[in-house]
Amino acid sequence: MLCPPGVYRAEGDTAMLTDVMCRGGYALDRDVLDVGTGSGALAVAAARAGAATVTAVDLSLRSVAATWVNARLHGVSVTVHRGDLFDPVAGRRFGLVLANPPYVPAATARLPRHRTARCWDAGPDGRALLDRICAGVGHVLTPDGEVLLVHSAVSDTDLTLDALDRAGLVPQVIAKATVPFGPVMRARAALLESRGLIGPGQREEELVVVGARHA
Repeated sequence: MLCPPGVYRAEGDTAMLTDVMCRGGYALDRDVLDVGTGSGALAVAAARAGAATVTAVDLSLRSVAATWVNARLHGVSVTVHRGDLFDPVAGRRFGLVLANPPYVPAATARLPRHRTARCWDAGPDGRALLDRICAGVGHVLTPDGEVLLVHSAVSDTDLTLDALDRAGLVPQVIAKATVPFGPVMRARAALLESRGLIGPGQREEELVVVGARHA
């Protein structure tokens, strides 16, 4: 998968979400939206898993370009839009929404716009994008549509479940996996400990895939 500088490189969280999507047949014959697509790895995987159509959105121009190229390199059709979360698809509905947003707690609430850190920085609690996705995703789902999103439990899984519930959806944790901290989390371990987001000496995190659908 082509991944130029400044574009999120698909890692374990992307692989985990892809595995859940493929094993559960979530994308088959559905119109799929990949929000915050990065390199387009999830969008390409959805197309290869039998999606009827695939639309990908990212705020980063480099990510939009990378997704366009990767879709063509893999011989699949993906429509790519540049924009903020659901804005480029306002008024449309999808049978499946995929999201692997930035979720790493950062030093400040200010989100980077033009640095590699934009791929993972998500405010002091890691929820700057997660909360917006949870609040807005119901408006782009078909009546029988579903959302699948992945993040670290450091960003509080219960808050994600509560946010989706408040949005009128029925959420559940579909998959969990404990993995060692990557470079960014290791570098911020002291910060996370000081905020009580991880325990003393903790150097592993639990990744979760959360799914939700309309009640």
